[in-house]
Amino acid sequence: MSYNPYKPVKTKITKVVDETSNIKTFTLIPEEKIEFKTGQFVQFTVPEVGEAPFTPSSSPYIKEEMDITIMEAGRVTEAIHSLKEGDIVGLRGPFGKGYPLQEFEGKEILIVGGGVGLAPLRSLLLALLEERKKYKKIMLCYGARTPQDILYKGCVCGWCELKPTLDVRLTVDKDVNGERPKGCGVGLVTTTCDNLGIDLKNSIAIICGPPIMMKFSTLKLLDCGYAPKDIYLSMEKNMSCGIGKCGHCALGKYFVCKDGPVFKYSEIKEIEGIWD
Repeated sequence: MSYNPYKPVKTKITKVVDETSNIKTFTLIPEEKIEFKTGQFVQFTVPEVGEAPFTPSSSPYIKEEMDITIMEAGRVTEAIHSLKEGDIVGLRGPFGKGYPLQEFEGKEILIVGGGVGLAPLRSLLLALLEERKKYKKIMLCYGARTPQDILYKGCVCGWCELKPTLDVRLTVDKDVNGERPKGCGVGLVTTTCDNLGIDLKNSIAIICGPPIMMKFSTLKLLDCGYAPKDIYLSMEKNMSCGIGKCGHCALGKYFVCKDGPVFKYSEIKEIEGIWD
């Protein structure tokens, strides 16, 4: 039987974790194995409601199941948040191009995330840690609005203990009742990018988060000395078909679903409205 990219694979929800007040992680087991490269996305289908694109947050080395972390932000995500363990949904994909891990080998890697943007970055980080010896250095700079909005609190605290294997810098926009994790600062995520101690000539940076956060983080890293070709962005547009046919996710000459969602900043920096 030929592959039909429009047909979802029947998938069972086996676990639901409340990450924050409006973000949940769903563990999914599809009837047919769906293998993905970190940075690629899938379409999550809720029967009789619709579908929406999400990047898996689990390690691509785990083949039997998949984690997807989802923020409630609209009609489809509201329906997803009402789902429970045992419910049946659909997945189709994976689509797009992920992070070119082979190009990262031998380099110092800076990962900058904001809010729910840590979800796809978690997949990337787990992939990097799986083959840690291939990379000279791994640093994660992550910012959330408040301590209560930090994703994967248990994982993040565990990652903080991995130094020197992994260097983690945390910050929150504002503290609430002194509940910051140990070592967590107060300020925008761009403040964690000062004094990086990174060899810029042998480093790449990856950014993922809300558009405004990605914009100012990109400008910050350019000020630090990163070249546009060494900054990778995980872009979000209104992806629908997943294969560049419907045109909903057009970004200049590109279709985000097919040519992305991972782009070098040098590829898209001249396109108007990339942060919209």
